[in-house]
Amino acid sequence: MATPIPSFDRHGPALPASPVVVSVPHGGRDYPAAMAAAIRVPIADLVALEDRHVDSLAIAAHGDEIMLIQRRPRAWIDLNRSEQERDPLLDDGADPRRQPAPSLKLRSGLGLVPRRVGTVDEIWRGRLRAHDVAARIAHDHRPYHAALAQALAAARARFGVAVLVDLHSMPPLGAPGDAAQIIFGDRFGRSAAARFVSRIEAEADAVGIAHALNTPYAGGHILDVHAAPTSEIHAIQIEVDRRLYLDAALDLPGPGLATSARLLRCMLAALADEARATQLPIAAE
Repeated sequence: MATPIPSFDRHGPALPASPVVVSVPHGGRDYPAAMAAAIRVPIADLVALEDRHVDSLAIAAHGDEIMLIQRRPRAWIDLNRSEQERDPLLDDGADPRRQPAPSLKLRSGLGLVPRRVGTVDEIWRGRLRAHDVAARIAHDHRPYHAALAQALAAARARFGVAVLVDLHSMPPLGAPGDAAQIIFGDRFGRSAAARFVSRIEAEADAVGIAHALNTPYAGGHILDVHAAPTSEIHAIQIEVDRRLYLDAALDLPGPGLATSARLLRCMLAALADEARATQLPIAAE
């Protein structure tokens, strides 16, 4: 039987050339044909769930890191949610016994498969069958996380330390100059050593970009699953204001893309430098 084509793209060398690994889980725009028949709203209404063209930003900033970019849209399945965050109001396979304390996101309709977006209360025409959601988990969710875990393990094995950057974008939090335009998330200090956060904060300071830490975005499932600072696998979420790299309509890559990519490139290089400066001794090959 032929191996299924993965629903994500992997960029970078087969063997890690950098201790940094980049994850882009919410930039996908490859809406499956089956989705059009299953939703009650136009595909255009689902764009609000995308980290619009953050993949373009990531690719423009790419150097020698391993980088994973999901092609499937977040509306199809959200890689930054646990497999157990299945919405009982939508998904026949949801098991309340495995959700003793449903997250705020799940209660808001933004679970593993989103039920709503913006002012649209119901995305789907009807309930989703358990085996259909299970197929999305098997084909889209698990392979991405497995590839990410493998890349981090390989980087850790080669350099003694690995640093995951989980890249997202966000709608503007306020008027330019009045609100942070980059949010760094480290799960309130649990997912990465402070020295890594300090290095990328310094890069934002160097170009005068206002930033904040953990508020309002501290990171989610990807950091929870893959971060292991005591084992020298550190993970930071970076949220970028879409005004920094999109056009005025916040729809297509704009004139700020190149500048934003240079800043992201500097951040990735700074993280790699910090990792190499503190790497553990490794055995000779």
